[in-house]
Amino acid sequence: MSADEGHKPRAERATVGVQGKYRRGSGVARDVWITDLSQSGCRFYDRFGTMKPGTEITLRLGTFGPIPAIVRWWDNQVNGVEFMEPLHISVFEHVCKQLSDKPVDRQDLSRL
Repeated sequence: MSADEGHKPRAERATVGVQGKYRRGSGVARDVWITDLSQSGCRFYDRFGTMKPGTEITLRLGTFGPIPAIVRWWDNQVNGVEFMEPLHISVFEHVCKQLSDKPVDRQDLSRL
């Protein structure tokens, strides 16, 4: 399923550029680039990963986390996850305003 099929945003989304990490279970943390964020979830680019919908992970958004989340979709190195508990509005705003670098295009992501 592609990123846009059957998935409608549930909350206001912000285009961001935030370094993050995710971990499956007790596995090794993997670096990712978070490109889209809402209080209920995010989209991130993972150059080497493939995940199936329903996979439980923990995610760090810059310095915040770990945040428990569930993979909702995967499409060619891009993952969409839903947080098990929505981010507090102050955390969401801080990540968007203080931790986000200039957003990058998908073409630029392949260079990370």
